[in-house]
Amino acid sequence: MSTSRRVTLFDIADALGISTGTVHRALHDHPGVNAMTRMRVLQVSKNMGYRPNVAARLLSQKKQVRISVNTLKGTTSFWDEVRGGIQEEAEALGTHGADIEFRTFPSLGEGEEEAFEAAVAAKSDGVILFPSRPGSVRTWMRRASRSRIPIVCVSTDAPHSNRLAVVSVDTMASGALAADLMGRFLNHRGKVAVTLSALAITEHAEKLSAFEKTLRTLHPEISLLDPIEDHDVESEAYDKCRKLFAAHPDLAGIYVTTEASMPVIQAARDAHLLDRLNVIATDLFPALIEQIRAGKVSATIHQRPYMQGRLAFRILQEYLIHGRYPASPVTLAPHLVMAGNLDFFLEKQASDGSSVRAAASDLPSDLTYNNYD
Repeated sequence: MSTSRRVTLFDIADALGISTGTVHRALHDHPGVNAMTRMRVLQVSKNMGYRPNVAARLLSQKKQVRISVNTLKGTTSFWDEVRGGIQEEAEALGTHGADIEFRTFPSLGEGEEEAFEAAVAAKSDGVILFPSRPGSVRTWMRRASRSRIPIVCVSTDAPHSNRLAVVSVDTMASGALAADLMGRFLNHRGKVAVTLSALAITEHAEKLSAFEKTLRTLHPEISLLDPIEDHDVESEAYDKCRKLFAAHPDLAGIYVTTEASMPVIQAARDAHLLDRLNVIATDLFPALIEQIRAGKVSATIHQRPYMQGRLAFRILQEYLIHGRYPASPVTLAPHLVMAGNLDFFLEKQASDGSSVRAAASDLPSDLTYNNYD
């Protein structure tokens, strides 16, 4: 953790030979500063590593910290676990006076911009966001950044958006792990497919890229079909997989990169392929647990949604209250769950969940901050 002195308005003013009032007006886009001076102030403040003292601003305004959580409604428990982790972390940290407003949108891209607009209109002090359409919300995110509203992306990233941080599972590791497992399950040969929500979503594009690269490197005799995009719509996933199985009755394996594994499994069952198809799923929920126990799903890659939620809130809270921000994106190692370790994994999850309030500091050891206090 950095021990260097915090850069202040006085430092910037001294470096430029102007008043602190001018620096303040330039940084906050207030009138009374010409364009050239504003440009110089912004450039020097960036070069000196200046960060606004958000905590002081909140204290001076004596206002309640308002955090908006904008996430997908979801078809399984994944997003419920993310939201649960956020709520639990807030309670475990004893963050009194934090007003958390949960805003959900029904499907990818539908209502996402409206939820973001509502968060800004509500004068949120910070936003935790799942950017399902990074391109469409990037303008909103940049606007929020200019208004000094920090944004933490959860589950996937929105590159070039001025977000404060991103918390996600290691998507490249997830895709590579799935590919290596699939190759071993199939004895290094066969035809496989991948389903995902949309290639426009960073995490899914990265999973597919890693899966494809690992197959080429470790299992070159395995043939990979074009990816199937289901847009997190269960009926679409089912219909497209029925067509896939009809066109490729010799399909040997399928990697489901999203939470929408049940419609894929049902399609395989209805096509009479499930008993011989190797299925690698994502995450864990009651219906999927039954399929693992029954031997219908070979493995699932758990993305640790509960911990993603906890970390996203912790990072935003640390920034708002203490002015700290993560030194780099926070990525969590995926957890592999198979029939052999399923019960142990479920017991561990239950144990971890029950101890959250008693121990709020059990965060990954590699979570570090740059401290400008």
